[in-house]
Order: sequence, then C-alpha cells, then structure tokens
Amino acid sequence: MGANEHGVCIGNEAVWTREPVSPGEALLGMDLVRLGLERGDSAWTALNVITELLQQHGQGGACREDPEPFSYHNTFLLVDRREAWVLETAGKLWAAQKITEGVKNISNQLTIGADISAEHPELRSVAQARGWWSGEGEFSFTAALSPDQPPARMELAKQRYRGGTALLRQHDGSVTAEVMMGILRDKDSGICMDSGGFRTTGSMVSILPRDPTRPCVHFFTATPDPSRSVFKPFIFSECVSPVAMVISPQYGPDDPVRKQPRFQHKVDRQHDLYRAHQAAVKSMESDPDVGASLQEIMRYLESQCLQDIEAMLRGDLQGQELGDLFFDCVDTELKFYQ
Repeated sequence: MGANEHGVCIGNEAVWTREPVSPGEALLGMDLVRLGLERGDSAWTALNVITELLQQHGQGGACREDPEPFSYHNTFLLVDRREAWVLETAGKLWAAQKITEGVKNISNQLTIGADISAEHPELRSVAQARGWWSGEGEFSFTAALSPDQPPARMELAKQRYRGGTALLRQHDGSVTAEVMMGILRDKDSGICMDSGGFRTTGSMVSILPRDPTRPCVHFFTATPDPSRSVFKPFIFSECVSPVAMVISPQYGPDDPVRKQPRFQHKVDRQHDLYRAHQAAVKSMESDPDVGASLQEIMRYLESQCLQDIEAMLRGDLQGQELGDLFFDCVDTELKFYQ
C-alpha cells in the first residue's frame, strides 16, 4: 500500500482464481502498486497503468523471501480526492468497479459481480471459451473467475471480508481517520492478524480532502500489528525530511533478491523503528503493567496528533512544518521506546 504526491492511494490483496498462477518471474502485486503510484496522477490513471503493465508483462513470481515459491494474483483499491475504484485481476484478465457511494473493502477474494465499470476487452470471450461462462445472461466476474476449489486461506478470508464490511457499514457516513484506525486494529474480524504464521505487517489510513487547497494526510504505523503500534502522519510537501529510521537496510549487489537463484540466504531488513518497536513489544509482554502504561502514553500522543491534524484541515492551525511532521513523530516514538 502507499500514496503519492497527487493524493492517489493504492492497496492490494492476494487472490487466487481459475487462471493459473505462475511462479516464474513477472510483476508482483507490490510492483504494480509502486508503479501505479509512480506514474498515476489520479486513481483512474493508476488503474490504467496497472492494467497496461499486466498486459505487457503479466503477474506472478515469488512473493516472499523463501526458496519455496509462494505466488498469487491481486486485487486493488485505488482512490484519490474524487474517485474510488476496485480492480480485480486474474492473470492478464481484469474487471474494475467504480465505487460511487457507501463503503467498500477487499480481502483475499473476488468481490466484483455484474456491476462492472470497465474490463479487459477479451474478458468475456476468454471466460466463455474456457467454459467459465455460458455466454448467456448476466456476466459476473466473481462467479466466472472464482476457483472451484479455493485455497484454505481464501475460505478464511470470507470471515475477514464480512467483518470488515460490517464494521465499515456500522460507521457509513461518519468514517473518520480514528474510526479507520479502530477497524484496522480489530482482531475479532481477523483484520488485525497475528496468527497462522501471518501478522499484519503495517497499516495506513489516509485523509483525502475534496478541497484541493487542503493537504492529503497519510498515517502510517511503519511497524507490525496496529493494535500495538502508533499511527504517524505524513504530508507531502516541498521539503520533506528523509526518515532513515524507517528505511530498511540496503545490501547492494549482495542482496539475495538480486542474485540468481534468488533467496538462497536471508538478510536482516529490520529498520531502526521496527527493532525498537519489537523490543518494546517484548517488554510489554513480560511486564503487562509497564506495557499498558506505555501503550496508554502512545495512544494519547496519537489522539493529540489526530486532533491537531483535524484542526489544520479545518484551517484552525497554520504554519506547521509539514515536511518534518512524520520525522518528528517517528523520533518521538523511538525516544519513548528507549
């Protein structure tokens, strides 16, 4: 997931479909997110960037640093100040749905039925030729492309998808950044994951004002498990301070991702904040009272920051050093852990 200076935000999820997944080298979903953000000045432009790259290069490849292959196809959320889209893919095939009202979430499964706003030009002919659609009646992307025997993780995703939908609908019309942070921290739904070998790696919430004179604000944890992390605001400006404390180490030509065959050895990619956060988590687990006190302080700082951001967006606060905002928050968090 990520954002760019135009207020475009993209997130992706893994999905498995009737189209076979190739472990061979191609574009990962994360590659497509980065390229869409690099080249897209709107959600629609970014969507077209992704679908054109899919047509040229396909998708697939190893999605983790492990000799055992793990590959999948992708679904995407793409938003900007004005529009929101869901893009779902199966190999080079795809369908997109423009979201014009209400709320929408994705979670490791296809969700687009017959309400298709844009699609691959050969989607229906390919589906019909392969026996996935009769060619008669309504065409549903989910019905045509969902696998007959989905992986177990897709079955588990159904509960997470339903839980996310219910939480969003509960707040429909009054979704705030604070509400979204609470949803991303929800463990009962499975959204905040810390089991089965998977942990929520990082979380992001964005405020995208329709007024172009107001800045977009992106909150990042930069640490895993949002229920034990702090959301910190980032705003694009002409003088953004680099934040080395959240940049993973670089290994140059010796990086196992650059050598063939790939991933024959592992390197430590933990950045400074990650290391400090993990040490703090261990302390919290060994001494619950200290952990509760630390978490209370960090949540208070987060709430104060949210109030300041909301005041700034209302025009009540002026003159902030926007480029230093994220740096200052990361620096403060590190000092508390130390």
